[in-house]
Amino acid sequence: MHELNEQRSYYPFADVPGLRILVSSLVTDQDGSYALIESEPGQRQLAILASPATPVPSGFEGEALSSGTRQLALGPLSAQNAAWLRERFAWLRPTPLGLQTSAGLGDRLGLATPGHIRAARDVGGQLALIPAQQSIREMTRTGRTPQQVMDDAMWGVFAEGWRSGFGADADHLKTTDDIDSCLAAGYTFFTFDPSEHVEDAVTTFSSTELQERMQKLPWSQLEDSQADLSARYLRQAFECETHTIHFTEETLALAAVKYGRAIAHVVSLYRHLERHAATEAWEVEVSVDETELPTTPAEHIYIATELRRLGVHWISLAPRFVGRFEKGVDYIGNVQAFEDDIAIHAAIARTLGPYKISLHSGSDKFSIYEPAVRQTRGVVHLKTAGTSYLEALRTIAELDSDFMRQIYAFARDRYPTDRASYHVSAQLERAPDVSSLSDAELPSLLDQFDAREILHVTFGSVLTSRRDEGHWRFYDHCMDLLHIHSDAYAENLRTHFQRHLKPFAHPEA
Repeated sequence: MHELNEQRSYYPFADVPGLRILVSSLVTDQDGSYALIESEPGQRQLAILASPATPVPSGFEGEALSSGTRQLALGPLSAQNAAWLRERFAWLRPTPLGLQTSAGLGDRLGLATPGHIRAARDVGGQLALIPAQQSIREMTRTGRTPQQVMDDAMWGVFAEGWRSGFGADADHLKTTDDIDSCLAAGYTFFTFDPSEHVEDAVTTFSSTELQERMQKLPWSQLEDSQADLSARYLRQAFECETHTIHFTEETLALAAVKYGRAIAHVVSLYRHLERHAATEAWEVEVSVDETELPTTPAEHIYIATELRRLGVHWISLAPRFVGRFEKGVDYIGNVQAFEDDIAIHAAIARTLGPYKISLHSGSDKFSIYEPAVRQTRGVVHLKTAGTSYLEALRTIAELDSDFMRQIYAFARDRYPTDRASYHVSAQLERAPDVSSLSDAELPSLLDQFDAREILHVTFGSVLTSRRDEGHWRFYDHCMDLLHIHSDAYAENLRTHFQRHLKPFAHPEA
């Protein structure tokens, strides 16, 4: 923050005494100047400075406070003012990102975008960012709406003066209602999650049961027949660069039974989006990563071939890779085996696409970033989420140790319940006893495997736990601390995300 009356020759707001302006947010057009100002620590407003002849713009929520040589108007960081700014400045509107190397940067608190952008600026390169990214499941757990997620990210983009473009990911969509709410909020990237329709137990079926389930697939929805399916796959080899994939009756049945209903669901979602998006620009990702079994090369070919046959166009696909992608920790498995696996998936994507390979649950998977970029040749998307929340907790641990101890104790109590919907392996008995840690050691909780996963998956309970009517047990103080100490949070994020983004920003390195 800067005192403008100390920088009188540089800023349009310099002749207005008493304003503290976030200089990086300053933008000027023919009608006036616009910036975020801070009246007191953590309390920001949108300021407009225009000539006396220029009225407060239509659609702006706020009031004119002064006249004379310039007219000043102040307003809240509201949904109305966010929409008003997006109409005025095209760089505040998300756009499709195409085949650019990209990273989705989930933000469960709505405060992380400045730190994400600072990390991206530091690493340089041509990496495309998606700062507005949250799944409907996460929105439900944090009590946020698609519009709030979009607006929070936009205010961060505005605060940092980021004009290099950005995307907005409506993540892990499962219903048409979810599509509609995200369309209304202006999202441009739609991740379809048909995991509930994937038959994960397929390898346990007998040959008789497999064939019975094959016959019961929704053939009319798939606009297909079992005979036509066999004719497409059993009479040819699929050449994907140096890899040759053959289908047998068994491998075809396994692929179709495992993913057939998922394909039908994706087609239904896609056609709904196509009908309702009108002329808006958008792109789609297909996610089949949230399953127990890895996606085989034959299954990848089946998914891509069937989606293409049914008229679905997608920009990225998230297979389920070998190894384990647990939340907030590094890859668990053999790195060479992962590289061999993604190499085949990338070759298939180049042959049947091109489209990007997407790394879901990609937070903190530092050991596989370089192999992933190398094998995809940079045609890759990284998706992160809760690691930004963990950096918020690190910041809180540095600022208020007693409060962090309360959060950690609560998270330990909630973990047996909250872990149910996540692939995690943390054990309470292996997590540090907080009473054994000094205040100075408390941030190290965020570096210990078990404590890190426990804190990661309990975010929803922590953020929505009520103290009493009208008050949140943890959320209110969390947000107060992070608003007041926004630079401390942004700096922790910048340090953390430089490690994430650098391999993707420089894929040729």
